[in-house]
Amino acid sequence: MTLETKKDTEPRWIWLAAGCLLILLAAVLMPSPKTGETPNPSPPTKATNTAGWRATTERLAAAYSGKDGSSRTAAEIVAAKLNKFSLKRRALVEALAKKYKITVLPDVERFFDALDAGNWEEAQRLFRSLKESLDSPGSDLPKYWRAVLEAYGAAQQVQLWPPQQLLDYGNGILDSLKPGMVYFGGTDSGCFICTMLNETTGGEQHITLTQNALATPDASYLDYLSAIYGDSLNVPSREQFQNAFDQYTDDATKRALHDQQFPDEPPQLLPGENITLIDGRANLTGAGPVATMAIDNLLTQALLKNNPGLSFALQESGPMQSTYAGSTPLGQIFQLNAGNPMTADAAGQVVNYWQSEAQNLQAAGETSTPVLQSYAHNVTAQGNLLANNNYSAEAGQAYQTALNIWPASVEAVTGLTGALAQQGQFDQAGQALDAFLQNNPDQSQTVGNLRQAWLAHH
Repeated sequence: MTLETKKDTEPRWIWLAAGCLLILLAAVLMPSPKTGETPNPSPPTKATNTAGWRATTERLAAAYSGKDGSSRTAAEIVAAKLNKFSLKRRALVEALAKKYKITVLPDVERFFDALDAGNWEEAQRLFRSLKESLDSPGSDLPKYWRAVLEAYGAAQQVQLWPPQQLLDYGNGILDSLKPGMVYFGGTDSGCFICTMLNETTGGEQHITLTQNALATPDASYLDYLSAIYGDSLNVPSREQFQNAFDQYTDDATKRALHDQQFPDEPPQLLPGENITLIDGRANLTGAGPVATMAIDNLLTQALLKNNPGLSFALQESGPMQSTYAGSTPLGQIFQLNAGNPMTADAAGQVVNYWQSEAQNLQAAGETSTPVLQSYAHNVTAQGNLLANNNYSAEAGQAYQTALNIWPASVEAVTGLTGALAQQGQFDQAGQALDAFLQNNPDQSQTVGNLRQAWLAHH
């Protein structure tokens, strides 16, 4: 078994076509579970000068605790939180090594030393070297890799985000969580920022995890969750893990055989679902991120089923059909299986909430790419939730708000044109594509695919 790394109730064709393309685009943007979550920018090609990024550990620890009597800046608060989180992840690596009776690699120790010293360039170099050796035969690194990745991911976000915006974004999500709620982080910012703040701030600490790594072929992420949350979270078993792969493989096999036997009929494999057949059965090697997301979806449902007494909140990575039914908005994110149907009033509140947030970003003169991309992504995710609950007009407004925040958002323009076409507003959908292409001339192929998807059935 190898694998490289919308609620189908809409009455019209357009959501299927647009949804397939949206899934593909989101999946393409989604990094491998070994490298991160989804879709945030890559770190700068030239490493940021970190001189002065962190003073001594002792001074920052004092500032963090407030014992130095000084008024801390946002940069000091963030640096102190990262320092504390790095120490916690180092301790977790050591605990996992003790659990598995293995030795921590020297370069892992050096990686944490670099983080503690504020030497981001050296931490990057060591992380990349470790990542390249991750799949080495007989390596013990996968047993504690996630802890290393979370420390690196948090440090990377600290490099990318302005300090105050990082605190506002992460705390905004965490403050929306209900007591005892489990949090799924989907993007790099939604996962790593929130995980760091969750573990370095007073008050209730939530279980935090990501749906993107559930389908890691060696099940190392499930082992990681069991090791750190085993007493409070019923993690999918190895049998459930295998069943998810088998269920997807059976379904992909049927669809691939259909496409092979009936080439003149509409294909059933999704764009980007790179399935090959070996001896009449789907081979998942090289199947791509669309397949990975489908298995993540199945394992997410298994996790929810295993924990009926827990409530879950999701910051979406990419669209997953089963997460929309019964879910309701929750600040920037949404609550899974909330038990209450989506109402028109709730849909309207989503639109008002994000229009207000967009105005606040504009009034603040926000220009940071990671900040704008992250907020636009979360608006789009709630637009997906609205669309799949048949609130097409409100979904369209949400997608437009996402584009107002980040005009280069492919996932937002995909959702917007689908929502407009769903309402029969084909001229407006065409105008939206024209405006997007004018602002993003490098996206001509994407625009062409979107236009073809609904014009063919107009």
